[in-house]
Amino acid sequence: MANYAHPEVLVSTDWVADHLDDTDSLRLVESDEDILLYETGHILNAVKIDWVNDLQDQVVRDYVGKERFAELCRKRGISNDTTVVFYGDKNNWWACYAFWVFKLFGHENCLIMNGGRKKWEGEGRPMTKEKPSFAATNYQAQDPDASIRAFREEVLEHMRANRPLVDVRSPAEYRGELTHMPEYPQEGAMRGGHIPGARNIPWSRAVAEDGTFKPREDLEVIYLHEQGLDPNADTIAYCRIGERSSHTWFVLHYLLGFNDVRNYDGSWTEWGNLVGVPIEKGEPAAVKA
Repeated sequence: MANYAHPEVLVSTDWVADHLDDTDSLRLVESDEDILLYETGHILNAVKIDWVNDLQDQVVRDYVGKERFAELCRKRGISNDTTVVFYGDKNNWWACYAFWVFKLFGHENCLIMNGGRKKWEGEGRPMTKEKPSFAATNYQAQDPDASIRAFREEVLEHMRANRPLVDVRSPAEYRGELTHMPEYPQEGAMRGGHIPGARNIPWSRAVAEDGTFKPREDLEVIYLHEQGLDPNADTIAYCRIGERSSHTWFVLHYLLGFNDVRNYDGSWTEWGNLVGVPIEKGEPAAVKA
């Protein structure tokens, strides 16, 4: 991991195993797509953050405000100076999503356990059903950091300026053959396709068989050489609801050193339902050499 642009944000399963009792300064956070998975077993002293009920506003389609985010951290025993280590299922989809939300509200010390639950379980490491309890803190959240988030009007302007867009969904979703994934009927859209000019780089291409991130040289082949992305260009990633694109956001910014990359969390469930915005269908245009 040492040759990534920011190797300090990744820790190994060995590192986590060696720091399970550092609860005064470190908090393990499990965030899964399967909101019941934590209860079946989790890493010792890990707390659960539910991406639906904890991070999403239940009335407005948006994240919780900074005060509700602060209250969440207080109840989980997270202080402003706590090092938070995220892991989860789906090769850290939702771990990266929770990481991104914590960065949105200005939390400084955020790490990802490379490989997530898949690697931890694959190595036969112990799990527990015991839920830890930590003293409440006096967490203070910052105002949301707009530099890492893109809104629809910004995406429209970005598209019109022919700036790089990365669609991290499957090729079938990108081509417009699927308006929703069968397993996610609630995340559908009126139209299938992609934002005009977007390049299709499925998020899963960044992940090795054991759930860890691929080496930097392999990632550079995928994102820089095959797709011609520029680490110095203003880049926006999107998917359906922002979870897979937060994974790619993490890869681009922290592993490859992209200076200005944003996550469009409205993604296709917003864009595919908007009145008056263009879409494209079919295969992507060839990348210019």
